[in-house]
Amino acid sequence: MTNERRVLVHPDKDALAGSVAARFLTKMIDLLDEQDVAHVCLTGGTMGAMVLAAISESPARDTIDWSRVEFWWSDERYLPRGHADRNETQARAALLDALGLDERRIHPMPAPGEHPDIEAAARAYEAELTAAAPEGERFPRFDITFLGVGPDGHIASLFPDHALIRETERVVVAETDSPKPPAERLTFTLPVINSSDRVWLVLAGSDKAGALGLALAGAEVGDLPAAGVEGRRRTVFFVDADAAAEVPDALIAPGQFWTSEHDTAPGA
Repeated sequence: MTNERRVLVHPDKDALAGSVAARFLTKMIDLLDEQDVAHVCLTGGTMGAMVLAAISESPARDTIDWSRVEFWWSDERYLPRGHADRNETQARAALLDALGLDERRIHPMPAPGEHPDIEAAARAYEAELTAAAPEGERFPRFDITFLGVGPDGHIASLFPDHALIRETERVVVAETDSPKPPAERLTFTLPVINSSDRVWLVLAGSDKAGALGLALAGAEVGDLPAAGVEGRRRTVFFVDADAAAEVPDALIAPGQFWTSEHDTAPGA
């Protein structure tokens, strides 16, 4: 099994969100033709919400049998259920509420008050993942994991120079000193993210250009977590033109990375 990495550049945020949504719907059709259930891992942030909204607004949305899709989150702000800043809340508003899903198909991370503390919450989500995993495994095989990338290069709630980026034994961990509010968060560890068949990183804006350029140039993972992302089959950076401004030209070439105009390989 080979891993492919690509950069797909789009002119602006709207075009970016629409393109990712279309690719997602096409890929879901393919996946559900091949298997009974698909596992999708969602993220938060502006582009994460825009992509989900574009999926919801697509005429192709209702061609998917959503009852066969399980939704998870790679990280969550440890805030009360329904809080506007929770990734879950944003995803429900942008897409999930419109799908009429059985709540058993939606797996939000815990909120304060549901477990004795944040560490117990992390363990509880680990247990939920294990319950949905193939026998002998600790978590499901994710078909698609969406990620955003912060201006500092963080992914999920794995931040530069924090010990959690080096964690290899745990599945879900508690971040209690996030450099951006809120301080408390739950997050997948990097090996769990990289167990996904496909990791799709969606980022836009000139403030992301430096992080993207360094990630593609092979920065050290502890300094720039996005540099350590590598899905089992494919790793795709979906970006707008502003975010692509500092990507070295040598890295955007057939055989290693592609821009949208060169993207003639099969879908992500």
